[in-house]
Amino acid sequence: MRLALLTILVFAAAHALAQPGQPPSPLAQAVQRAMASDIRTAEERSRDRERQPVQKLEFFRLRPDMRVIEILPFSGWFTKIIAPVLEDGKLYVTHPGPTFYSEAFAPVRGLPGLEDVEEIAWGAPFTGGTPFFASGRWDVEPVDLVVTFRNYHNFAPAARMAVNKSAFDALKPGGLFGIVDHTRRHMEPDNSENGRRVDPVLVIKEVQEAGFRLVDYSTALRRPDDELRYEVGRQSVTGNSDRFALLFMRPEE
Repeated sequence: MRLALLTILVFAAAHALAQPGQPPSPLAQAVQRAMASDIRTAEERSRDRERQPVQKLEFFRLRPDMRVIEILPFSGWFTKIIAPVLEDGKLYVTHPGPTFYSEAFAPVRGLPGLEDVEEIAWGAPFTGGTPFFASGRWDVEPVDLVVTFRNYHNFAPAARMAVNKSAFDALKPGGLFGIVDHTRRHMEPDNSENGRRVDPVLVIKEVQEAGFRLVDYSTALRRPDDELRYEVGRQSVTGNSDRFALLFMRPEE
C-alpha cells in the first residue's frame, strides 16, 4: 500500500511539474510587444537575454499608467521598451547636456512610438569633461517611478548624492526608485578593473541617506561565474557581468 501510494504521489508531482507555466502577466506581454518593435536594432535585440527587460521592469513594478523618469538613457535601449508600455502614462528622460549622453540620445528623438517622450533639464550646469556630474532639481510634476540602468557607477560620490536627492524630490510619496548596475566586491577600493562596477551595499547606504527606504532586491541578474575581478568590457566578462537590481521607495508622508 505504501509503495502504491508513493508511486501515485511521485506520478502526481511529475505531472504537476510538466504542466505549462502561468501565462505572462499583462505587463510582461506589453514589454514583449515593445521588444518586438521595428524601431529596435538587431544589436539591441541581441542583448535581450542578457538584460532581461521583462524581469527588470516587473521587479520595478512598472505599470502602464505611471509617470516615469529614466536617468541617463544614453542611446535609448530601455527607452524604446518603456515608452510604448506607458500607454496611459508618460516617460521623461534626463541627462546633462551637451555631453556624449545627450548626443547618443539624439537619434532616438521622435522615433515612432517615442514622440511623447519628454526630455527634462538636468537642473545643474555641466562643468567638466568627465561623466562625474551632479544633478539639480528636475522640473517635472511628481512622478511614480525613477529608473537608471548601469549608470550609478558613472557618478563621483558627491554627484551620486545629488542624483539621489533629485530622484527623491521628483517622486510622489510612495514613489519608487530602481537601480541596476554591475557588481563590485564589497568594500573593494578603486582599481583599474572595477571603475564600471559599484558595491551594492554602498548603493543601499547612499540611497537610504537621501531618505529612501529599501523595498527589495533581485537576483535575476546574478552571474556566479563572474569573479568580480575584471573590467566589465573585457571579452571574458562583457554580456555576462554580475549585476544587482535594487528597488527603493520614497516613504509616505
